[in-house]
Amino acid sequence: MNEYVLNTKTPQETLDFAKKLAERLQPKDVITLEGDLGAGKTTFTKGLAKGLGITKTVNSPTFTIIKEYIGRLPLYHMDVYRVKDSFEDLGFEEYFEGEGVTVVEWAHLIDDQLPVERLMVKLYHEGESSRKFVIEPVGQRYLQLCEEIFN
Repeated sequence: MNEYVLNTKTPQETLDFAKKLAERLQPKDVITLEGDLGAGKTTFTKGLAKGLGITKTVNSPTFTIIKEYIGRLPLYHMDVYRVKDSFEDLGFEEYFEGEGVTVVEWAHLIDDQLPVERLMVKLYHEGESSRKFVIEPVGQRYLQLCEEIFN
């Protein structure tokens, strides 16, 4: 499996990286986010939103589970941390197969419902404001996407 590693030193670098990624995203793309609490999952999603032309303020959907934003493509931002049962039918597949981009925080909690092909992003603290991204493309679409961004 291919793996790409990126280190950012500031939240702005995280935003810039996510914005660059978002400019290449297509309908039905799915990005999963895992990692340390406070490592920047929402900051990363804000950068994606910016790259998709979304002007509305993006914040974590911790208590609502799913937030939708409209831009060049719709952005479906999910935080499944509070989902009690991974088999609970919340209609996730409708988002995954929709016309937008889906971002899932704490995706391992609904692993059995996720599409097989996706871009897996893990974020780790590397200091006060530095972050380490470990990015694993699963499927040809995401491998090509990573090659475009990292090469």
